[in-house]
Amino acid sequence: MTAIPDAERPPSPGWSLIKRFLVGALLIVALTAAATATAGLLEISDDVAIFSSGHKIPGIGNVLDNVEGGGAQTVLVLGSDRRYADIKAKIPPRSDTILLVRLDPSKEATAVLSIPRDLKVKIPGFGTDKINAAYALGGPKLTVQTIKNLFHFPINHVVNVNFGGFRHAVNRLGCVYVDVDRRYFNDNHPPFESPTNYATIDVQPGYQKLCGSDALDYVRYRHLDNDFVRAARQQDFLRQAKDQFGLGTLFGSRKELLHVFAKYTQTDIHSTNATLKLLKLAFESSKHPVREVHFRGGISDDLVYVTISQNALERTREEFLNATASAGPRTTESRKSRRHGRTSGGLAPGLIRDKTNAENYVADASTRAGFPVMYPTARLSRGSYSHTGTRVYNIYDRAKHRYRAYRMVVYAGEIGQYYGVQGMTWSAPPIADSPSEIRKIGGRTFELFFDGSRLRLVGLRTKRAIYWVSNTLSETLTNRQMLDIARSLNRVGH
Repeated sequence: MTAIPDAERPPSPGWSLIKRFLVGALLIVALTAAATATAGLLEISDDVAIFSSGHKIPGIGNVLDNVEGGGAQTVLVLGSDRRYADIKAKIPPRSDTILLVRLDPSKEATAVLSIPRDLKVKIPGFGTDKINAAYALGGPKLTVQTIKNLFHFPINHVVNVNFGGFRHAVNRLGCVYVDVDRRYFNDNHPPFESPTNYATIDVQPGYQKLCGSDALDYVRYRHLDNDFVRAARQQDFLRQAKDQFGLGTLFGSRKELLHVFAKYTQTDIHSTNATLKLLKLAFESSKHPVREVHFRGGISDDLVYVTISQNALERTREEFLNATASAGPRTTESRKSRRHGRTSGGLAPGLIRDKTNAENYVADASTRAGFPVMYPTARLSRGSYSHTGTRVYNIYDRAKHRYRAYRMVVYAGEIGQYYGVQGMTWSAPPIADSPSEIRKIGGRTFELFFDGSRLRLVGLRTKRAIYWVSNTLSETLTNRQMLDIARSLNRVGH
């Protein structure tokens, strides 16, 4: 399988693209907000009335599966890519976003799975096509049937999303701190006019608070990546958003969030009983982390479809139905390597030493940061430092206290994949809450954050600052590579 060259990618569908995903992502947040009322038996009738007042999807009930009270539920979130030109030409919309959310209190995590819209499937009654064609041919009903035939598990509810309310919902929650992997920029106006007419965006790299418009621009970006990277970015945003908002915040904002949900979505949920079941389930699941289930497909050799083997499909299905949390060590290193801290000086496969170039890359930033700048003396051999340089900036916590920060960006040698080193004087950013494991390696104490079996983040604290190494959006760096890059962190001038 080969990657699709950027020049061959279709033009952006504009605002309709990732708009569809994020209110779908906020479905979990909205349900959790409402569920706090369910748990406390406070104003429940009002909350259920708001939730149930949304637009309904007709003719969908006979393809959905009933669930016993308290049982797990799978919610399908859909959004179409319909554009103004399509409406004028009477072209039926296709589902641009296909997202499965698994709420199961008996498991360790809430599972989220993005299905690539170009996935090659058999659509009942229509033969082989891309999975998003099911929406154009038969709407949400045929999409449900196609997905059930593919995965062979029940689907209990469908949400058809319009993203007009996303910015308001994010702002109402006080915005979201996000670990932005690189700079996202595109401008279709002179002198930056682009023939592809991708959506405009200007989001700088580094850990920062993204509010409505910037958050929407970030998750809907599609200029220099592919479906897999976009799905990983969307899921990462969802995970970070859910991790930051406690039940108190959600409870206080629940009515506004529910109004957004009701206004900008269509669902199959008609009855008070079904609403109560779902709200109760959302509350019971709210204590679990969000687990991003990676779709194990690839681009076909003809660059037309996304395909997946039967074995990979079964593994994806199993992981989705049995989501696990990352509450402890899940590294693939040998016991001997862990016991001795891998201090022999050898590097993981794929890494090289590059101290001089790395120090030169952050030299200017070290004079402006106002605190010690650390950089990795090891990097991916196929990678390169971002041409945008190391960003130095201010970051503010929710109490508006100012801290200094910098971000070093490294291209990982694959389309849309960047890893990086972050440093800041803010000692308690939300991203550093609740590490999966604390491990001593080579005389240093590292905080490890796992996503299933993969290291997502490796943190290091000093008296003056906190530093971390971030994996790529698709977590393409191995655990050994992440640990060795973190072990190689060196202070400028030492």
